[in-house]
Amino acid sequence: MTAPKNFPIGKTDEEWQSHLDPNVYRVLRKHGTEPAGSHPLNHEKREGVYRCAGCGKELYASDTKYESGSGWPSFYKPKDGAVGTSTDRTAGMTRTEVHCAACGGHLGHVFPDGPEPTGLRYCMNGTSLKFEPKT
Repeated sequence: MTAPKNFPIGKTDEEWQSHLDPNVYRVLRKHGTEPAGSHPLNHEKREGVYRCAGCGKELYASDTKYESGSGWPSFYKPKDGAVGTSTDRTAGMTRTEVHCAACGGHLGHVFPDGPEPTGLRYCMNGTSLKFEPKT
Protein backbone atom coordinates (compact mmCIF):
# COMPACT_ATOMS: atom_id res chain seq x y z
CA MET A 1 0.00 0.00 0.00
CA THR A 2 1.29 3.47 -0.84
CA ALA A 3 0.25 6.04 1.76
CA PRO A 4 1.45 9.47 2.84
CA LYS A 5 3.56 9.35 6.00
CA ASN A 6 3.07 12.76 7.64
CA PHE A 7 -0.21 13.85 9.21
CA PRO A 8 -1.12 16.71 11.57
CA ILE A 9 -1.88 14.19 14.35
CA GLY A 10 1.18 12.02 14.68
CA LYS A 11 1.55 9.28 17.26
CA THR A 12 3.89 6.36 17.53
CA ASP A 13 2.54 2.89 16.95
CA GLU A 14 2.81 2.26 20.68
CA GLU A 15 0.78 5.41 21.44
CA TRP A 16 -1.96 4.33 19.01
CA GLN A 17 -2.04 0.85 20.55
CA SER A 18 -2.44 2.25 24.06
CA HIS A 19 -5.10 4.76 22.93
CA LEU A 20 -7.31 2.47 20.81
CA ASP A 21 -9.39 -0.64 21.38
CA PRO A 22 -7.49 -3.59 19.81
CA ASN A 23 -10.06 -4.05 17.02
CA VAL A 24 -10.13 -0.33 16.22
CA TYR A 25 -6.32 -0.34 16.19
CA ARG A 26 -6.29 -3.31 13.78
CA VAL A 27 -8.60 -1.57 11.31
CA LEU A 28 -7.40 2.05 11.62
CA ARG A 29 -3.66 1.51 11.99
CA LYS A 30 -3.08 -1.87 10.31
CA HIS A 31 -5.47 -1.49 7.35
CA GLY A 32 -7.83 -4.20 8.54
CA THR A 33 -11.52 -4.59 7.80
CA GLU A 34 -14.61 -5.96 9.47
CA PRO A 35 -16.99 -8.58 8.13
CA ALA A 36 -19.72 -7.17 5.88
CA GLY A 37 -22.90 -6.35 7.77
CA SER A 38 -21.28 -6.75 11.18
CA HIS A 39 -21.10 -3.18 12.43
CA PRO A 40 -24.08 -1.34 13.97
CA LEU A 41 -23.20 1.92 12.16
CA ASN A 42 -24.17 0.23 8.91
CA HIS A 43 -27.78 0.57 10.10
CA GLU A 44 -27.53 4.00 11.76
CA LYS A 45 -30.27 6.35 10.50
CA ARG A 46 -30.17 9.30 12.93
CA GLU A 47 -28.98 12.79 12.05
CA GLY A 48 -25.48 13.59 13.16
CA VAL A 49 -21.84 13.42 12.18
CA TYR A 50 -19.42 10.53 11.66
CA ARG A 51 -15.97 11.10 13.14
CA CYS A 52 -12.65 9.29 12.93
CA ALA A 53 -12.50 6.72 15.74
CA GLY A 54 -8.81 7.49 16.16
CA CYS A 55 -8.62 11.26 16.41
CA GLY A 56 -12.22 12.53 16.38
CA LYS A 57 -12.00 14.51 13.13
CA GLU A 58 -15.38 15.10 11.48
CA LEU A 59 -15.48 12.99 8.31
CA TYR A 60 -19.05 12.61 7.02
CA ALA A 61 -22.40 14.27 7.62
CA SER A 62 -25.31 11.88 8.11
CA ASP A 63 -27.15 13.36 5.14
CA THR A 64 -24.45 11.97 2.81
CA LYS A 65 -24.92 8.39 4.08
CA TYR A 66 -26.94 5.95 2.01
CA GLU A 67 -27.71 2.24 1.84
CA SER A 68 -25.34 0.79 -0.75
CA GLY A 69 -26.10 -2.86 -0.06
CA SER A 70 -22.37 -3.49 0.43
CA GLY A 71 -22.61 -4.32 4.14
CA TRP A 72 -20.51 -1.31 5.22
CA PRO A 73 -21.53 2.27 6.02
CA SER A 74 -21.46 4.15 2.71
CA PHE A 75 -21.35 7.86 1.95
CA TYR A 76 -21.34 9.78 -1.31
CA LYS A 77 -19.23 12.70 -0.07
CA PRO A 78 -16.85 13.44 2.82
CA LYS A 79 -16.63 16.78 4.58
CA ASP A 80 -14.23 19.19 2.86
CA GLY A 81 -10.61 18.33 3.65
CA ALA A 82 -11.61 15.44 5.92
CA VAL A 83 -10.11 12.51 4.02
CA GLY A 84 -7.23 11.68 1.75
CA THR A 85 -6.67 8.82 -0.64
CA SER A 86 -3.85 6.53 -1.66
CA THR A 87 -3.35 3.56 -3.94
CA ASP A 88 -4.01 0.14 -2.39
CA ARG A 89 -2.63 -2.81 -4.36
CA THR A 90 -3.39 -5.49 -1.76
CA ALA A 91 -5.89 -8.32 -2.20
CA GLY A 92 -4.79 -8.89 -5.80
CA MET A 93 -6.38 -5.68 -7.14
CA THR A 94 -5.89 -1.94 -7.32
CA ARG A 95 -8.27 0.14 -5.21
CA THR A 96 -8.36 3.65 -3.80
CA GLU A 97 -7.89 3.61 -0.05
CA VAL A 98 -9.49 6.36 2.04
CA HIS A 99 -7.72 7.62 5.15
CA CYS A 100 -8.35 10.31 7.75
CA ALA A 101 -6.62 13.52 6.65
CA ALA A 102 -5.73 14.36 10.26
CA CYS A 103 -4.25 11.10 11.61
CA GLY A 104 -3.86 8.87 8.54
CA GLY A 105 -6.14 6.17 9.95
CA HIS A 106 -7.46 3.64 7.41
CA LEU A 107 -11.19 4.21 6.89
CA GLY A 108 -12.04 2.06 3.88
CA HIS A 109 -12.11 2.50 0.10
CA VAL A 110 -13.85 4.69 -2.46
CA PHE A 111 -15.47 3.30 -5.62
CA PRO A 112 -16.97 5.01 -8.69
CA ASP A 113 -20.38 3.33 -8.37
CA GLY A 114 -22.18 5.65 -5.94
CA PRO A 115 -25.22 7.88 -6.32
CA GLU A 116 -25.42 11.40 -7.65
CA PRO A 117 -24.36 14.09 -7.10
CA THR A 118 -20.81 12.64 -6.87
CA GLY A 119 -21.15 9.15 -8.33
CA LEU A 120 -18.82 7.93 -5.57
CA ARG A 121 -19.27 5.31 -2.86
CA TYR A 122 -17.09 5.88 0.17
CA CYS A 123 -17.31 2.38 1.65
CA MET A 124 -16.14 2.80 5.25
CA ASN A 125 -15.40 0.40 8.07
CA GLY A 126 -17.83 1.15 10.88
CA THR A 127 -14.99 0.29 13.25
CA SER A 128 -13.07 3.32 11.91
CA LEU A 129 -15.96 5.66 12.72
CA LYS A 130 -17.67 7.10 15.77
CA PHE A 131 -21.17 8.48 15.35
CA GLU A 132 -22.20 11.64 17.15
CA PRO A 133 -25.97 12.15 17.03
CA LYS A 134 -27.38 15.62 16.51
CA THR A 135 -28.64 17.06 19.78
